[in-house]
Amino acid sequence: MTVDLRGVTTVLLPGTGSDDDFVYRAFSGALHEQGATVVTPPPQPHRLVDGYREALDEAAHDGAIAVGGVSIGAAVATSWALAHPSRTVAVLAALPAWTGTPTHAPAAVAARHSAELLRRDGLAATTAAMRASSPQWLGDELARSWLGQWPLLPEAMEEASRYAAPTFTELERLAVPLGVAAATDDPVHPLEVAAEWVAAAPRAALRTVTLDQMGADPAVLGAACVAALLDA
Repeated sequence: MTVDLRGVTTVLLPGTGSDDDFVYRAFSGALHEQGATVVTPPPQPHRLVDGYREALDEAAHDGAIAVGGVSIGAAVATSWALAHPSRTVAVLAALPAWTGTPTHAPAAVAARHSAELLRRDGLAATTAAMRASSPQWLGDELARSWLGQWPLLPEAMEEASRYAAPTFTELERLAVPLGVAAATDDPVHPLEVAAEWVAAAPRAALRTVTLDQMGADPAVLGAACVAALLDA
């Protein structure tokens, strides 16, 4: 049975260090084509996860919603869906970073390292180093969103790096369809994690993109996620 998102409020949560501007550009086109109402709450770096949960609770006050996001945003949204099955229509998970506890997950290690550098070297020097080791489009995106969340950005990064995502067993209990999108060449958000989420959830599908495709147009990420959901 295909998911019907017409008139459904769909809340998308940004990834660590990213923001609502990027997640809106990534998802709004594909979701508007499905008739969904798109909500992209801005991250609150001093209370990242609680802020996301509050945004989901508020959006679901008047009826069931679809939820999702990128990386840590996908994890928080999926956990919320597991806790509120009667208030959730569907889940859109882009670039899930780990399953269960983060421990040595590349995204968690990177977030902790970035937080350390930001505190030690400051925003300008750390942003310059990030740009030097990132594709230009990603450097541009993060330079903008990091500045917007400074000086509380390290706090948000550390909180995200400790967040326990849904476990395989918890994902097996997901009561709604799950659409997952992953990049085949993203070492920070491994394709294997996305495949694990899809293998665990009862109704789930996976679509893939590349980092270059995302750099040319962020909307390919959201389109892949929505296409996966419609296949779930």
